[in-house]
Amino acid sequence: MELIMQYGPAAAWMALVIIFLVVELVTVGLTTIWLAGGAFVAFILAAVGAGFWVQLIAFFAVSFVLIYFTRPFAVKYLNPRRTRTNSEELIGEVVKVIERIDNREAEGRALVKGLEWSARAVSDDMIIEKDTLVKVVRIEGVKLIVEPIEEAQKQEA
Repeated sequence: MELIMQYGPAAAWMALVIIFLVVELVTVGLTTIWLAGGAFVAFILAAVGAGFWVQLIAFFAVSFVLIYFTRPFAVKYLNPRRTRTNSEELIGEVVKVIERIDNREAEGRALVKGLEWSARAVSDDMIIEKDTLVKVVRIEGVKLIVEPIEEAQKQEA
């Protein structure tokens, strides 16, 4: 508070920019870099004499926009800790059920490129019989989440 009283809100925003950047450098987790951007915009607004509420709203708005629009890209392409697997290429594939899929009984298997995978339906009330062709919707852990091809085609139409 004393910093604001002595140097004004611009100094406080710049201090926040520095704090957020230092935290980001220490953690390298792509967590506070977005807040540093928001604080920097608020710093500029404070420097040109905008009111405190304008600065605060700009801080939150810019931080939100940066997180919402750039974080998914940054996490996908810039985060070196991300373990890349080729399982992501299975999403959208049509595969064959080799063991009846019943989520309530925690059973079901599908054959994908010669490999057996545990499989579950997208809905717990859905039972998919053996030899049915299904589309892989997503992967959760080591389980394929699938839906019958007819269901997939209805949703795409």
